[in-house]
Amino acid sequence: MIDIIQKDASSRMEKSVAALKNELLKIRTGRANTSLLDHVLVPYYGSDVPVNQVANINVLDPRTLGVTAFEKGMVSIVEKAIRDSDLGLNPTNVGDLVRVPLPPMTEERRRDLIKIVRNETETTRVAIRNIRRDANKDFKDAELSKDETHDGEELIQKLTNTFVGQVDQILKDKEAELMEF
Repeated sequence: MIDIIQKDASSRMEKSVAALKNELLKIRTGRANTSLLDHVLVPYYGSDVPVNQVANINVLDPRTLGVTAFEKGMVSIVEKAIRDSDLGLNPTNVGDLVRVPLPPMTEERRRDLIKIVRNETETTRVAIRNIRRDANKDFKDAELSKDETHDGEELIQKLTNTFVGQVDQILKDKEAELMEF
């Protein structure tokens, strides 16, 4: 019974950390990264689809992305979708290629992004702690002996500490990345 609860908690904590990593990929660091445009949606035959489903995204240089639409008619639509996104980018149309230059980040913007990153990591820490609470409740509801319940709670606490440590390391790495010039 302890193993089942532990595996469930571990898998849920792993998913929380994976969700944090995915969320932090969207935060722009000033360096070109193809995942930056992953959440930009483009209208395509009546539905909104991610830009990477209608175009090929490449890194042209450390500060420029290149977006090549699969269909010639989609070039201006992709350009408009990127411009209208919340990323603050100003793409230019060069024939069948959309160049997306990434402006250098100001110190103030970097500090704002660090606040956002810290908020996201704190949300993940809370989620991990909630998973710990649920697992501890499952131990109490499982009608185990006090020793088994105590051992299970210790296992979950070690697991929680491990995952919170991973979140802290992710935060440290992202802060260093954001403060790079």
